[in-house]
Amino acid sequence: MTGALMIAGTTSDAGKSVVTTALARAFARRGVDVAPFKAQNMSNNSMVCRDPVTGATAEIGRAQWTQARAARVGPTPAMNPVLLKPGGDRRSHVVVRGRPAGAVDSRDWLEGRRHLATAAYEAWDELTSRHDVVLAEGAGSPTEINLRAGDYTNLGLARHGSVPVVVVGDIDRGGVFAALYGTVGLLEPADQALVAGFVVNKFRGDPVLLGPGLDELARLTGRPTYGVLPWSGEVWLDSEDALDLGAAPVAAGAGVKVAVVRLPRVSNFTDVDALALEPGVEVTWVSRPRDLADADLVVLPGTRATVADLAWLRERGLDVAVRAHAAAGRPVLGICGGFQMLGRRVADPDGVEGAVPAVEGLGLLDVTTTFTADKVLRLPSGSALGADVTGYEIHHGRVTRGSGQEWLGGARSGHVAGTLWHGSLESDGFRSAYLADVAQAVGATWEPSGASFAAARERRFELLADLAEEHLDVDALLALARAGAPAGLRVLEPGAGR
Repeated sequence: MTGALMIAGTTSDAGKSVVTTALARAFARRGVDVAPFKAQNMSNNSMVCRDPVTGATAEIGRAQWTQARAARVGPTPAMNPVLLKPGGDRRSHVVVRGRPAGAVDSRDWLEGRRHLATAAYEAWDELTSRHDVVLAEGAGSPTEINLRAGDYTNLGLARHGSVPVVVVGDIDRGGVFAALYGTVGLLEPADQALVAGFVVNKFRGDPVLLGPGLDELARLTGRPTYGVLPWSGEVWLDSEDALDLGAAPVAAGAGVKVAVVRLPRVSNFTDVDALALEPGVEVTWVSRPRDLADADLVVLPGTRATVADLAWLRERGLDVAVRAHAAAGRPVLGICGGFQMLGRRVADPDGVEGAVPAVEGLGLLDVTTTFTADKVLRLPSGSALGADVTGYEIHHGRVTRGSGQEWLGGARSGHVAGTLWHGSLESDGFRSAYLADVAQAVGATWEPSGASFAAARERRFELLADLAEEHLDVDALLALARAGAPAGLRVLEPGAGR
């Protein structure tokens, strides 16, 4: 029997991604053919996958890629048909079904997005025809009543597919009962008819204390709470956006200190998660020159705006600090946009990133970068430092290498290295070899741990599923997905009067 369930939230970061991922693995454990979906994701943290029909590479949000892994299915572009990559406060670059599709401006929020709704609904219909259950993650809050007319990510999608909705509230923020009640009450009656219940997330304490509040919420709304998830410091997913940069685990008593420059427009920052997995490695995010002083390795991560973030480096004096670090014989690693910054010159003749046609790089590697409108999406593999490496490429820049050795699609000169391959540090053998190389360069003591990044990700999926099994009514949620929202759900004011 086919089915679907939407996981919405009272706010952004209420826990939609966590609950969706947990249920994806819990349903998969039951033998359900389940797939994730998010109609529109706004994030600079993305992944490359393949279209199962054409075999072409495509770009989707990392959260949906991760949820597909949790569901034990291959990620496809239909799982995140619209990806918005912020290019400023009012303008976003658009990716539709995994490929670049222009830009959308805040002034075009309704008219400029109608074709995106069509793409999202087509992808939804395709995905639901292929899988037994589809778990749809909402975007932001479903009660953005100023945007409801053009909504295709929350109740617009739910109405399209007659999908029951469960609303997640973050009790750690406070005001969760008002947020849950208000989320339902501000919706119009036809939308309310699909909101079937609630989940409380990040509770610290004895759930018995919540009992009276949950009972009253059920009395007032006519809707049950399907469970209360506890706050857990062990819950850590590949982050969707830069709001959670400080949440990655950091090893204590580190032997190798890694400073990752927190660029304003950082993208694919999960590249350094694998470093934080290693015992004896301390990973910190920095934004001041003095924060590089005691670092063994400095990492310049990816960025959605290489030219603008390079200017930011110079404004803060970080360019001087990075050069001084390299001049002292200490390792520097640039990844994608960070690699392009390490070169001699970055040219943007077609204005892909903005109005600046060309800027000088940091000059630490003999490479030049030229931006073109066409985006490169690849899933490369190779070897470096005697180890096999895989990764993924997402970039507009074409790099021309002069002197120096080729290195993972980039270049290396001495202890300064740059690669276009995101995710390369998730290759366990290469990560160990590279950290050993760093430790030798700075005279530090570090021993390979044998840690497996893939196994660590699997443990996180299993932990989430265990939490769901213990604290949520997973069977009831699966039954809801298959049966749809119950008939006759209570309509709350003021939604009834709209």
